[in-house]
Amino acid sequence: MAKNVDRAAATRGRLLSVARALFAADGYAATGTEAILDGAGVKRGALYHHFRDKAELFEAVCRELTEEASAAIVAAAGRETRAYDALVAGSLAWFDAMLRPDVRRILVIEAPGVLGWERWNALDAQHGFGLLRQGVAAALDEGSLIFDGDAGTLARLLNGAMNGAVVHAGAAGAGDVRAIRQGIAALIAAFRPARD
Repeated sequence: MAKNVDRAAATRGRLLSVARALFAADGYAATGTEAILDGAGVKRGALYHHFRDKAELFEAVCRELTEEASAAIVAAAGRETRAYDALVAGSLAWFDAMLRPDVRRILVIEAPGVLGWERWNALDAQHGFGLLRQGVAAALDEGSLIFDGDAGTLARLLNGAMNGAVVHAGAAGAGDVRAIRQGIAALIAAFRPARD
C-alpha cells in the first residue's frame, strides 16, 4: 500500500514539475495536455487520476508557486524583530519571488485569465495577500505605520501597487528593477508617522 502511495505522489510530482516548466515557457493556452503527458512519462489516465483537467493542474501549479512565495515571505519577515521591518522584508521577498520568470508568467500574467478573478483572488488571499494584511496590521498596531483606515484597505492599496510593479519590472532592465525595489520600500515608508 505504501508503495502505491509513494508511486502516486511521484506521478503527481512529475506532472506538476513538467506542467510548471511548460506553462512558464509556452503559456497555458499553448501547452497541450499531450506535451505534459509526454514530459511526465505517463498516460492520460494518470493525469485524470490526480487532476480533473488541465485547468485544475494549472491551479495546482499556481498553488505550489504561491506556497513557495509565502515561504520566502515568512522567512524574510521572520528575520526581523520589528513589525515594520518585517513588513518591508516580506514585501521585498514577495517582489523578488514574483520576478522569477516562471512565477511571473504563471501567477502574474496567466493566472488571472485562466483561473478567473475570483479563484485567483481567493488563492492570493490565502497566501501572499493574507501575509501582507497580517504584516500591515502588525505594523499599524506597533505604531510604525499610520493610516486613516483599516489594515485590509492599506494592504489592498500596497498589494495593487506591488502587483503593478511586478508587471512593469518583468519587462524592465536591472537598473529599473533596483529602483522599483527601492520604490516599494519608499511606498511603505510613506505611511510611517512624521518624526519631530
